[in-house]
Amino acid sequence: MKAFTFVIQDPQGLHARPAGMLAKTAAGYQSTITIKAPGGEADAKRLMAIMRLAAKAGMELTVSCDGPDEDAAAAGMEAFLKENL
Repeated sequence: MKAFTFVIQDPQGLHARPAGMLAKTAAGYQSTITIKAPGGEADAKRLMAIMRLAAKAGMELTVSCDGPDEDAAAAGMEAFLKENL
């Protein structure tokens, strides 16, 4: 399993547009990708689960990737978060 942390920089937090893009990016990997935030835990491939986290600017997210392509998934998710949030 690979994991990393990321602090949300976007002043609007993890709102609908980037959450949808995040779910689409996660769906491209075979690994199970989980996002943990102070408000709970979500499957990164499910838009509504991501939205329920209600992640705001400054919150720390922990992203865990477990599966056959976990290295690529972790690198891809980290790159996505840095570019979009």
